[in-house]
Amino acid sequence: MMAVGSNSRRSFLVCVSLAVAVFAALWGVQNHDFVNFDDGKYVTENHHVQNGLTREGLVWGFTTTHFSQWHPVTWLSHMLDCQLYGLNPGGHHVSNLLLHTANTLLLFLVLQGMTGKTWPSALVAALFGLHPLHVEPVAWVSGRKDVLSTFFWMLTMGFYLRYVRGPRLSRYFLVLIFFVLGLMSKQMLVTLPFVLLLLDYWPLGRFEAGQRAGETNPQTHKSPDPDRQKPPVVVLVLEKVPLLVIAAVASIVAFLAQDRGGALESLEFLPLDVRLTNAVVSYVIYMGKTIWPLNLAVFYPHPGSTIPFWQVGTAGLLLVFISVLVIRECRKRPYLPVGWLWYLGTLVPVIQLVQVGDHAMADRYTYIPLIGLFVMIAWGLADVVARWPGTKIVVGTSAVGLVLCLSICSQLQARQWKDSVTLFEHALDVTSENHVAHTNLGVALAGQGELDQAIWHYSQAIIIEPDYVGARLNLASALAKQGKLQEAITHYSETLRTKPEYADAHYNMGNVLIRLGQPGKAISHYTEALLIRPDDPEVLNNLGIALSRQERLEDAAERFREALRIQPDFAEARHNLNAVLEKGSESLISPN
Repeated sequence: MMAVGSNSRRSFLVCVSLAVAVFAALWGVQNHDFVNFDDGKYVTENHHVQNGLTREGLVWGFTTTHFSQWHPVTWLSHMLDCQLYGLNPGGHHVSNLLLHTANTLLLFLVLQGMTGKTWPSALVAALFGLHPLHVEPVAWVSGRKDVLSTFFWMLTMGFYLRYVRGPRLSRYFLVLIFFVLGLMSKQMLVTLPFVLLLLDYWPLGRFEAGQRAGETNPQTHKSPDPDRQKPPVVVLVLEKVPLLVIAAVASIVAFLAQDRGGALESLEFLPLDVRLTNAVVSYVIYMGKTIWPLNLAVFYPHPGSTIPFWQVGTAGLLLVFISVLVIRECRKRPYLPVGWLWYLGTLVPVIQLVQVGDHAMADRYTYIPLIGLFVMIAWGLADVVARWPGTKIVVGTSAVGLVLCLSICSQLQARQWKDSVTLFEHALDVTSENHVAHTNLGVALAGQGELDQAIWHYSQAIIIEPDYVGARLNLASALAKQGKLQEAITHYSETLRTKPEYADAHYNMGNVLIRLGQPGKAISHYTEALLIRPDDPEVLNNLGIALSRQERLEDAAERFREALRIQPDFAEARHNLNAVLEKGSESLISPN
C-alpha cells in the first residue's frame, strides 16, 4: 500500500508525523477512569471479560448476545486487555488509542495507494485522526468496537486495492476474511461493499467514467490508456455479491441480537415519520459539528416529534441541493459524489431509522462517515491549488492551521471523558432535558457517597422522562441505601410495571425483600432475574441466601456452587457455601 522509491521516505515521514500528532492530542486518555456508561457491561462488571482469554470466555464471546450485541472479536479484545492490564483503565484506553492511530495511518496509506497523491491523503488522515467528533471512540473504553471494526475496514480496503491491482482468488479471499472480522467487531461494516463500488468509480477508475481525463493512474502513475478495456458495471457489482451476502447475514444477526436484548424501540414509541425527520436533521447536524465541533456530548436526547417543520424542510433542501451539485460535478470532480455518497451511505445503519436506544445521534457514529466529507475537503483544496498555483502557500498554511486547531479541540474534548462526574456534568452543560446524563451523574455521585445529590438527579430524570426505568431503578437503590425500604419497593414495583423483564429491578427488589425478612418473595424475584440472565453469579449467590433463610440448605448450596462455577474467584459465594455446608446460615454474607 505504500509508494516505492522517493515516495517511500515521504510516506514514512508523513506516517511518523500523523502518529505523533494523534498521540500528542489524545495521550491524556491513559489517565482516564472507566465511566458508568456501558463500561460496566463491557468490562468492570463482566466476569467473562475479566477472566481474560479462556476457553470458556471464547465460547461465551462467540455465542452471547449480551448487551444486545453480537461482536465476538470485540469481546475477545476486551478479554485480551484484561489479560494484559487487569482492571487498570489506562491500559484499556491506550489500546483504543493504538487502534485509532493505526486506523489513521492505514487510511493515509490506502488513499495514497489508490490515488498516488500524498498530501491530500495526509490531510484526510489528519482530519480523521484529530477531529473532536472522533474523540469518543478513543476516550471511551466501550468505544472499542468502533476503533476495532474500523481497523478491519481499513485493512479490507487495503487488500481490496491489492486485489484490484492483481485480481486473484487468494487476494479476494483476504478481502472477505478482513471484512468478516470487521463485522464480528461491529456490524457498521455492512455498508463497506457499497463503498468499494464508489472507490471503483473514483479513484480506482474501474468505471468508464470513473477517471478524469488526463488524470494520473494511481497504480501506474501514467496517463490512462483510453483504449484499455474496463470491466462492465455489472461485473463490478457481481464482484461484490459475496460481500453483500455476508453483510445481509450480519444485518440480520445484529437485528435479532438487538431485538432479543430489548434494545429496539417500537414504532409505537417512535413512529416512522419521527425517525425520518430526526434522520434528515441529524445528517445536517453532523455536518455542522464537523465544521464547528462544539457542545459535543456523550448523549443527545431524542427530540421526538418536537423538531420544527421549518428545520426539517431546511435540512432536507440542503441535502438535496448538495446532492444535485455534486452529481453535476461527477465528471470534472469525481471525488465530490464519491465523498458525499460515502458520507450519506455509511451513516444509514446508525441514522436511527431502526431506533436502537433512546438517543437522537452519537458522535461515535461519525467515525467512518466523516471520511467522505474529509475526502471532499482535501481533494477540493488540491483542485484549488492545481487551478491557481499561487494559492499553494495559503492553502497549505490554512490546512496546517486547521489541523492544529482540531488537535487542540480534541485534547480539550478528551478531558471531558476523565471520569463519570466530569463527563455527565459536561453533558448537562451542553444539552437540555437530558435524562440519561442526570441518571448517570446520579450513579457517579452515589458511588462517592453523595446520596442526596444522586437522588436529586434521579428525580430530575424522572420528571423529564417518567417512564425511564434506569432513573427509577437507581432512585430505588439510593433510597434502599438510606434505609427507606418501603419507598424503594414502590419505585422497584413501578420499574417492573414499565419493564417487567428488567433483570436488575428483580434482583434489587429481591435484595430489599431479604432485608425486610421476606425470603419467599425474594426468591420469586431472583428466579425471574435468572430467567432473563441465567449466568449471573450475583443473582445466584443472593438466591442461595434467600433459600437458606427458608432452611433449604441443599438448594442454597447448589446455587452457591453454580455461582462459583461461573465466577471461581467469587469470595462471597465461597464464604456462603462454606457457611451452609457447616449448617451455619446465620453467618452468611447478606446482600446490601
